Amino acid sequence: MIARCQVDYVGRLTAHLPMAQRLLLVKADGSVSVHSDDRAYKPLNWMSPPCWLIEDPDVWTVQNKAGEKLVITVDEVLHDSKHELGAEPGLVKDGVESHLQELLAEHVTTLGDGWSLVRREFPTAIGPVDLMCRDEAGKSVAVEIKRRGEIDGVEQLTRYLELLNRDPLLAPVSGVFAAQQIKPQARTLAEDRGIRCVVLDYDKLRGIEPDEYRLF
Repeated sequence: MIARCQVDYVGRLTAHLPMAQRLLLVKADGSVSVHSDDRAYKPLNWMSPPCWLIEDPDVWTVQNKAGEKLVITVDEVLHDSKHELGAEPGLVKDGVESHLQELLAEHVTTLGDGWSLVRREFPTAIGPVDLMCRDEAGKSVAVEIKRRGEIDGVEQLTRYLELLNRDPLLAPVSGVFAAQQIKPQARTLAEDRGIRCVVLDYDKLRGIEPDEYRLF
């Protein structure tokens, strides 16, 4: 609803929004929020669920279990509509780990001249390694890729390396921990375990021309 209204909050403290034109949102989860034109996504005031809304002719009263109230006094309704948004498919982020893996697999020489890709999602008994590669000397290298490199990712790669190095056909297997950003603690742990850290430039990876032959 878009309405000329005033808003009073009564609870642990009191707050007052004087009469003005505002956007009132009532969502399916029961939450009610009051917005203006100058605060981007952040509401001026709100009531989070669980709460309930009582609609009188010119007053909305929103109350929660703690007895806090949001009282919205409506002077004039400019627009009122209701829409079912349906199921939310979720946010699809550009630059997620799967896309980074795809880009790095295509441009594996980013990790070193003469490198080659053996396989993406190389299977192990405890889960797939993001990339299995061979370096310029033909030695096996396991590559773990993250958007943000943290200690958990280093631990994950360490477990893969321990398992892979038991295979005489692969050993010795070294490790590369690749991420768009690597936290200092993760870098320290990785380097202590002999794992090389590589910071990935996502924009640069996207801008590299593929190795496929093209007519134009």
